[in-house]
Amino acid sequence: NKQIMEWYLKVMRDNYANFSGRARRKEYWMFVLVQTIVMIGLMILDSVLGLDFELQGISLGYGYLYLIGLIVHFIPSLAVQVRRLHDVGKSGWFYFIFLIPLIGVIWLLVLYCTEGQKQDNKWGPDPKA
Repeated sequence: NKQIMEWYLKVMRDNYANFSGRARRKEYWMFVLVQTIVMIGLMILDSVLGLDFELQGISLGYGYLYLIGLIVHFIPSLAVQVRRLHDVGKSGWFYFIFLIPLIGVIWLLVLYCTEGQKQDNKWGPDPKA
């Protein structure tokens, strides 16, 4: 879908390393959707082309193309997560809550699913407005 790709490109092209401002839920989740599809595609390509890494003769299921995809997506992924946290009124440093086993990841997931603040906050105006 064209609109889904526009959200993905907004993160990858227009906000590659932008850690300021706010990102609405739709921007975050459309990016996650396309990134997941791309990464699965790269895993499949690695396997088909025989580029997957092996450990003691057992394929790990990913290889060089997947690794390149991880590197390319790392900064924009982190940036959109920080902007998403800004939208719900949290500092980007709150991302490190994931370090708390199990609870931290669940807490982040809840925040990523929570509607952003409707009013302006210290990170900018409501992106839906």
